[in-house]
Amino acid sequence: MRRAAVAIAAGAMAVSLAACGSAKESGDNADSTGSAKKGDDIKVGLLLPENATARYEKFDRPLIEKKVRELTGGKGEVVYANAKQDATLQNQQVDTMVTNKVDVLIVDAVDSKAIAGSVKKAKDAGIPVVAYDRLAEGPIDAYTSFDNVTVGQTQGEALLKALGDKAKDGQIVMMNGSSTDPNAAQFKQGAHSVLDGKVKIGREYDTKEWKPENANANMEGAISALGKDKIVGVYSANDGMAGGIITALKAAGISDVPVTGQDAELSGVQRIVTGEQYMSVYKPYPQEADVAAEMAVALAQGKSLDSIAKDKVDSPTTKAIPSVLVPVVSLTKDNIKDTVIKDGIYTVSEICTAKYKAACDKIGLK
Repeated sequence: MRRAAVAIAAGAMAVSLAACGSAKESGDNADSTGSAKKGDDIKVGLLLPENATARYEKFDRPLIEKKVRELTGGKGEVVYANAKQDATLQNQQVDTMVTNKVDVLIVDAVDSKAIAGSVKKAKDAGIPVVAYDRLAEGPIDAYTSFDNVTVGQTQGEALLKALGDKAKDGQIVMMNGSSTDPNAAQFKQGAHSVLDGKVKIGREYDTKEWKPENANANMEGAISALGKDKIVGVYSANDGMAGGIITALKAAGISDVPVTGQDAELSGVQRIVTGEQYMSVYKPYPQEADVAAEMAVALAQGKSLDSIAKDKVDSPTTKAIPSVLVPVVSLTKDNIKDTVIKDGIYTVSEICTAKYKAACDKIGLK
């Protein structure tokens, strides 16, 4: 997927909370939405891809709903649907949203290519579309996500740090995400840019539907093929798969092998506390969700995105999409307090249940 090159400093990523209050209207947005006269009484369609990954129901949905309420004085309504990892179902959900005449759509695509026709249907009906977290194809009006190549680089750099001299002697297994997710390709790209030439990749997999059980089966296959004494580390693209990978490692009697992750899921953070998982990538969901809500409300009201989106990215079908890419953080046991706890994602008591109390005490998490 072709991307615009964007270099974004964390300090420059603060998005004005007043952005959607701008009275300036761009000709493109006003023409495409047909909703320039809309006030705060708007209907926002929110389509998320699945509910197996904890983040969507725990963070994304409630955060977006809350921000839409704030931006519209409580008058805006969010109509929600979850595709449960079914691209066909998600296309049907878009059709339903179009039929119900929502004013704008926020879409986190199950399959970035398969959604393109539905995005066009929405556009033809005068409904602008915000691509959320994954860059869907079709005539997208705006996009917000994290810098996904940087995510992969962050994971790869952390894995090399954890391996140290072992990187010269052993092999790693790469467990990438689903081939239907454009983000997975960018995570992989970023990871390879760091790992290639510095460690031998013994086996590599694209994991169907990001499912932990598929990652578990792939890992069992890698252990059988390579031998348990030859594997020194595992690149896992997210925390859910890391859980399946670690289960396979344990079953084979393999310990002290660093495993990466992403999403800072509670179970992933707890595994980091115990040392079973080396790291995760913490992605500040509140900032991403706020940006998506601001974009959606502005588009529904026929307003310009100029004060919200300072950058542009290209998809395979659409050029110069107004975009905001949010920076990420490498999460290890050393900065749990300064990331997920400080930002209110989890409390110490949520992480340090009875099962994890001793491990928490050991790293000073009290």
